[in-house]
Amino acid sequence: MSTETQSLALLNTAAFLLCVSFCAYVLSILVFHLKTRRSRGGSPDGFDWHIIVPCRNEASVIGDTVRRLLSDFPSATLWCVDDASEDGTLAELAVFADQPRVHVVRRRLPDARQGKGAALNAAWRRIEQWLPAHVDRSRVIVGVLDADSRLDPQGPVALSGRQYFGSEDVGAVQVEVRMLQCAPRRYAPTTEVSGWGRLLIRLQDMEFRAPIAAMQSLRRRTGSVAMGGNGQFTRLSLLNEIADQHGTPWHGALLEDFELGLHILLAGGRTEYCSESWVAQEALTRIGPLVRQRTRWAQGSMQCGRYLGRVLRSPRIRNSATLEIAHFLAAPWTQLLGTPVYLACLIVMTWYIDNTTGGLSGWWSSGGWGVPPLVLVFGIGPFALWGIVYRARCEPQLSVTRALLLGVCHWLYSYAQSLAVWLAFARMVTARTDWQKTARAADPPPRPAPTRAVGRVAVPAQPRRAQPPRRSGRSDGPRSIRPPRHLVHLAHLATPTTTDRPTIAHVRK
Repeated sequence: MSTETQSLALLNTAAFLLCVSFCAYVLSILVFHLKTRRSRGGSPDGFDWHIIVPCRNEASVIGDTVRRLLSDFPSATLWCVDDASEDGTLAELAVFADQPRVHVVRRRLPDARQGKGAALNAAWRRIEQWLPAHVDRSRVIVGVLDADSRLDPQGPVALSGRQYFGSEDVGAVQVEVRMLQCAPRRYAPTTEVSGWGRLLIRLQDMEFRAPIAAMQSLRRRTGSVAMGGNGQFTRLSLLNEIADQHGTPWHGALLEDFELGLHILLAGGRTEYCSESWVAQEALTRIGPLVRQRTRWAQGSMQCGRYLGRVLRSPRIRNSATLEIAHFLAAPWTQLLGTPVYLACLIVMTWYIDNTTGGLSGWWSSGGWGVPPLVLVFGIGPFALWGIVYRARCEPQLSVTRALLLGVCHWLYSYAQSLAVWLAFARMVTARTDWQKTARAADPPPRPAPTRAVGRVAVPAQPRRAQPPRRSGRSDGPRSIRPPRHLVHLAHLATPTTTDRPTIAHVRK
């Protein structure tokens, strides 16, 4: 056998194994996801609820978020961490100075802007200082929400169930994440977005509520549920235990949420995923910010690879969890390997077509007809099926045709992740760990506020900065180029709905 033939055989084998392993993983998470059953809620009165809201230049959203939390969670204490904001965030928080349940943790340069983990650690220290010494820390639940979030009002009821914090061995719980623009109408923003933006919103909502939720369903079985950056809840006693070992609960990875989950598992805690409740966050409406966000996630996952050795050696993490964590940490590196393999296969196929007698028709009749079915089954199919799952479990008002088309769009959407992995790898090679926070859409200037004491901090009135024209969605870069018309027509798939999952009250019935 010639060297050329051996190389082609090796290339085909590598591509086949990558496809089969990916399809097997998709099938496994799908099966566990479809078998997941909803649990009953419990009484939240037995817990002390504290919610941390990191804020850096969040003047356009933080006021509404705090008001909503005060209204929906009358027993929760809010800790807003101002991370050296420059846009009037402190002035917005000053409105709540007379609210005993709202505390502001103010961070100043040069200590500020060291990452989300550092901001969360500052709030954790203040909570520990504020609580009386006799309070049982295992009954204190610390949640983390983004400044633009809307948390399900039934969340504490769901989290208090026997499957979650109602069980003493559960140390942390992650709730389902969905996009704010697809939430019930009373939560969804009223800003207008383009058809392309609506399609991206719907794809992100489907991503979190279908494949990512299915991954978490598998992790519930393996014992390796991962924490997310929004909607995570942890017992204060467990955060303190991690801090005793490592100095602080949160650490320096760009994926600080997943890193916290690993520390919880290494400490012997149990993590859970709560699909009965949700947190809604603002979706990105442009490709540029979306790729930058996924680049940060991919780089954070690569950074967390340093924990793999500890996970493999830990007697507290069972084997099934170890395998699942190893798979997740290997995923970005597998994507790096897959890109040249698939590109090489495409180049080889193009070469064969060009050198086959009769050109494209000759190649097709000599066996090339079998390639499109393989692409459909192994390439498009594993992505497209999530459109049907999304319709069945989340958005039943979607037609089957629209759900399938949305799934096909999800296949195209996945290439943004492939690009993000390579950008993350480039940042790793160049030792870049800095990150600029994604800016939100500029809203009208907030109401002027006089100098008042916010929580325990006196806040001077700040001058209002000139605001750029209002845009919908997050914006941290130049506008992306308008997509081709053949993609814009798919935007009708992304029309926001008011359909919502049943609340805990409905489940009880």
